[in-house]
Amino acid sequence: MEQTNQYIKQYPELFKGKKMMYVHGFGSSGQSGTVSRIRTVFPNTTVIAPDLPVHPQEALDLLHHLCATERPDLIIGTSMGGMYTEQLRGFDRICVNAALEIAETMKQHGLTGTQQFQNPRLDGIQEFYVDKAMVKEYREASEHRFESLTDDDRRRVYGLFGDDDDVVDTFGMFAAHYPQALHFHGEHRMNDRSFMHSVVPVVRWIDDHQEGRERPIIYIGIETLKDGRGMPASSCQKAIRLLIEHYQVYFVAPADDKEATETWLEEYINVPAWHHAVYTYRRDLLYGDYIIQTAKTESMATPIEYGSDTFKTWDDVINYFSHLGGQ
Repeated sequence: MEQTNQYIKQYPELFKGKKMMYVHGFGSSGQSGTVSRIRTVFPNTTVIAPDLPVHPQEALDLLHHLCATERPDLIIGTSMGGMYTEQLRGFDRICVNAALEIAETMKQHGLTGTQQFQNPRLDGIQEFYVDKAMVKEYREASEHRFESLTDDDRRRVYGLFGDDDDVVDTFGMFAAHYPQALHFHGEHRMNDRSFMHSVVPVVRWIDDHQEGRERPIIYIGIETLKDGRGMPASSCQKAIRLLIEHYQVYFVAPADDKEATETWLEEYINVPAWHHAVYTYRRDLLYGDYIIQTAKTESMATPIEYGSDTFKTWDDVINYFSHLGGQ
């Protein structure tokens, strides 16, 4: 694993030898910064990133053709591309800030008239024109969302929605049809940080599922993550980002503290904590590989006593697990 800047890391083993297809947003292309980011983070993955035709039906026809010929292992679509991606049945998919009402979005944000492509296209075209007829085409294309959904589709599709997105707000619409809908900290356009902290964990879940991979389990007591003011303890967020690369991490809190814990985890841990919280008074019954907590109690997992002489800080915990190599 190679770190390329403050946020970006390379994961040569993640999705190794597989195909990923990226579906870009309105006015973008297959040469966008997101495509470069995906290729950097997953260097051993074949990334298919077509320049989409401006007319939506032509774009969908191209995408269906690529799905049939390339058989991608994962499709990631952003904004308008998220709307298209939702309709590509039968594949593992991640829809990011999906513009499920694209025609309304176009009108609200002035995406009509002459438009400049934000990124270079292979055909060299630099601008296009959006008239009322084309807006109608986009509306008709988006109205096919959620058609012929199966339980398999609902299981295979994730929706990621930025909590600071001021362009698109279709979380509720998506969540009404798909159970795997979650918020991430970020805006409509993804940057390095939001991509690494939200998309990459979901890609890891999908890769684990496809490979039937079971990672060692670490339970983390919620009390170890907070300082005296209830804020994240020093280095705890860094530790979690490192631990989830090799382990299945769950967060444990008292059974009567669910609402406050969910709020705290969503704010400070975010996507990695989604559906990874356990509420119980009986930590001694948790079956796993490690449990990090302040109390020294009996457990069916190897205890890591946070705050002890050996594990005074989260940096000590990081150092300990860095020597285990994921064991």
